[in-house]
Amino acid sequence: MRKLVQGLLIAALVAMAGCVTINVYFPEAAAQKAADQFIGNVLDSAQPAPQRDKEQEPPRQPAPGTRPAAMLLDLLIPAAYAADTPNLRVQTATTDAIQGRMQQRFRDTLGPLFDSGALGFTLDGLVAVRDAGKVPLAQRAGINASVADENRDRNALYREVANANNHPEWEAQIRATFAKGWIERAKPGWYYQDASGAWKKK
Repeated sequence: MRKLVQGLLIAALVAMAGCVTINVYFPEAAAQKAADQFIGNVLDSAQPAPQRDKEQEPPRQPAPGTRPAAMLLDLLIPAAYAADTPNLRVQTATTDAIQGRMQQRFRDTLGPLFDSGALGFTLDGLVAVRDAGKVPLAQRAGINASVADENRDRNALYREVANANNHPEWEAQIRATFAKGWIERAKPGWYYQDASGAWKKK
């Protein structure tokens, strides 16, 4: 009898797993959250990270009332495919390398140029020289090279995120999500392009 009940429970769990609706639409909210985190890591890279007191962080434990059946269901149905919990994968070895380069470039070159108004964020999630007159003539070639490197990494980032989620067709939507995020996270005084392509000061 006990084996029969266990067999029925397993059959029910497998049937439930088969009935889960798989999200094929672009998970906009999850994408915005992931983009905000990535962008924050880049733009905040020049500031020292606050130290955490390890004693204040309680150890992670299963949520109260978690039952083995629920835990088994979580194993059978990854959260990324559950209809009510869409997710977007942003962290890969490639995006980590891109983020590292972008953080260093921001600390060493781009941050001060955004502060001066020489650079701005474009509508398509890239960086552009907005006012070359704010850069000494002798430094302009180096600045143009840094901007080209940054844009190459940004294009690669948007493509990699789409491919990492097995939806290369999402690249344009991911680019638009990041473009919005870069502008929203821009510091006061930085420039960005509005919907018409005109430069605006935040």
